[in-house]
Amino acid sequence: QVQLVESGGGLVQAGGSLRLSCAASGRTFNNYGMGWFRQAPGKEREFVATINWSGAITYYADSVKGRFTISRDNAKNTVFLQMNSLKPEDTAVYYCAATEKLVTGSLRSPDYGSWGQGTQVTVSS
Repeated sequence: QVQLVESGGGLVQAGGSLRLSCAASGRTFNNYGMGWFRQAPGKEREFVATINWSGAITYYADSVKGRFTISRDNAKNTVFLQMNSLKPEDTAVYYCAATEKLVTGSLRSPDYGSWGQGTQVTVSS
């Protein structure tokens, strides 16, 4: 498995931006597709975005499309989530995860075998 550590969460006003980072170690990073998921209090974990091994293929949840951008730097073993135009409903713990579905990434949490500890994002109105 690959070890993942997220950073970059915090408190931001509605309309603001945050950039989350997820540093990977332990295995060859570009052997994995990567994803971001989030879980708000009292809600199930939901898919946010995924990226394939090269960065050429990305998918987004409809709720974040046009506002969030997932990217990766394989030389630095890091995946990013740039979040713009944040809304109070984006408030959640954000998790990065690694999947062996490296060609396309995945929208399904069961496809991910490694997870980070999560980073809190709070958007105030």
